[in-house]
Amino acid sequence: MGPGPTHRTGPRTRGAVPGERQDGSRRRSAVSTTSVAWIVLVVSGLFEAVWATALGRSEGFTRLGPTVVFGLGLLVSMGGLAYAMRELPTGTSYAVWVGIGASVTVAFAMVTGAEPASLVKILLILGIVGCVIGLKLVH
Repeated sequence: MGPGPTHRTGPRTRGAVPGERQDGSRRRSAVSTTSVAWIVLVVSGLFEAVWATALGRSEGFTRLGPTVVFGLGLLVSMGGLAYAMRELPTGTSYAVWVGIGASVTVAFAMVTGAEPASLVKILLILGIVGCVIGLKLVH
């Protein structure tokens, strides 16, 4: 028979843990992973507006330029959403992503004249933006 299990009397050791030093203290960084996730989420929400606008301008994928912009915007937007969801709750992430994308898409359409602007639309968009800010504040 081989040697039996050895028993340690000292503190139990663990394998490497990301963000922790060997002595168990946390590594300090200038920006937390949660802050990075929120930044990436906001940027991916902006790219949602890019792909949504490009989709409308692609005329059913019959125009090459907007179709390419759609595809690239979709990849960046979905990739950013997926990245943010590693750190943030799914429901909050999705609601913020959609809120930013929808608000920016409608605002861009009104500014460029693709859609008529009205006080009611502007107030409703501001309501969406307020809800997005609220979700960030309660997180």
